[in-house]
Amino acid sequence: MSYTDASAMTARPGYFLDVAPMISALQFQPTDFELSHGWLRHVPSSHRFKFDKKGRVTIDARCECSGQSVRHEQSDELFQAFTGWRQHYWQPLQIDREFASHFKSPNAWVRLFRDIRMAWRRFRRREEPVTVPAEALAMVPAE
Repeated sequence: MSYTDASAMTARPGYFLDVAPMISALQFQPTDFELSHGWLRHVPSSHRFKFDKKGRVTIDARCECSGQSVRHEQSDELFQAFTGWRQHYWQPLQIDREFASHFKSPNAWVRLFRDIRMAWRRFRRREEPVTVPAEALAMVPAE
């Protein structure tokens, strides 16, 4: 049994998992986490966490961690840390990745198709091909 929530069957009565190190890691080591299919994954440990709409956490781990409950107060604090991580780290990272993907170098077939399309447009307009001066290719980037 690797999935658990606040009512875990294997949890010791009266014992709650201390998630303070995870809260700290979300704030100070955000690159250690990733979000996939609704699960927050701590990459170094492979522990996975899923939050419901009320902020309760489900833990998936291959160790005893998955059999423990999280104290309600810490669960709220963990959910707030997760929400902050997602808003300030994960979403901007995803936006940056998507934006960068718009400018990646196209493969040879796409480049060939674009060249043919531009040649066809110039032919239809009977325009001369565009030439780029060698000085423009040796431009120095702005500081």
